[in-house]
Amino acid sequence: MSSDSQPGAPSQSVGPEYQPATQKPKATVSTVIPQSNVTILPQTSQLIALLTMIRDKNTGRADFIFYSNRIIRLLVEEGLNHLPTVEHSITTPVGRTYSGVKFEGKICGVSIMRAGESMEEGLRNCCRSVRIGKILIQRDEETAKPKLYYDKLPEDIADRWVMLLDPMLATGGSALMAVDVLKSRGVPEDHILFLNLIASPEGAKNFAERFPKLRVVTAFVDQGLDEKNYIVPGLGDFGDRFYTM
Repeated sequence: MSSDSQPGAPSQSVGPEYQPATQKPKATVSTVIPQSNVTILPQTSQLIALLTMIRDKNTGRADFIFYSNRIIRLLVEEGLNHLPTVEHSITTPVGRTYSGVKFEGKICGVSIMRAGESMEEGLRNCCRSVRIGKILIQRDEETAKPKLYYDKLPEDIADRWVMLLDPMLATGGSALMAVDVLKSRGVPEDHILFLNLIASPEGAKNFAERFPKLRVVTAFVDQGLDEKNYIVPGLGDFGDRFYTM
């Protein structure tokens, strides 16, 4: 382990299962947490390579956006796996019956501004004409606590499954308040899926235990938070790197 490695960071060989471990590189993988309502994406070599690109401080904005969008697409596809389906039979062009399933219910996205807006395109790419709401939560300078400044949500959001979008989950303050806003508008807790690229163990634990019926889908749980409550090793400020740097 190098001097820059985080102590206790889990490491494993990554690559196809059929390859022997001696032929696969080792990499730092997600921390495992015990909360059953947190789904961590499979730690494949593809995902680790994408995360490596967006973590690298030398990755330029264009590449950061491109590789982030690929991870966001994986998160959205996994999130859709947790929506309810019903049996549905169809007839193929050759006249045969195929017994399949179809999605049940309506969905919408809700982005926590501004970084969460970066995930809207990935959701639209998977769900055409999906409705998207927005919530703006910022830190109150006097109390140092999250404060709701703005929200615009579909009028029928209580009847929809909600994909809550925010790429980074550090302490979880903004995301916790966003869920409270959704619940106050009548959205059942078990109809909310929180999609997230990188989480801290503390944030994921607090979030999952505060809302045990909600499902968290994340690409990676990092090692922890530093003294400034930044996720480490992290990737810096996601919004700044996606929109301005």
